[in-house]
Amino acid sequence: MTEPTAPSVEEMSFEQAMRELETVVGQLERGDVALDASIALYERGAKLKKRCEDELKRAEEKVASLTLDASGTPVATQALDAG
Repeated sequence: MTEPTAPSVEEMSFEQAMRELETVVGQLERGDVALDASIALYERGAKLKKRCEDELKRAEEKVASLTLDASGTPVATQALDAG
């Protein structure tokens, strides 16, 4: 039986990337991984960290583009993408 391949970092949600990043950090902190595997984990961790940062920035920009009208209803101050 073959191991399922890890999903592409670019396809992960913020929550998926964060969970995997926590797992990667835990493995690296324990130090019970061979050197080559540690390097691969570090590289994946760097990609996961960037994915999380990018998703947070996107969310912050989306929130910053909203204001409230007089009745407290959110109103976009600029066009938001559909994503």
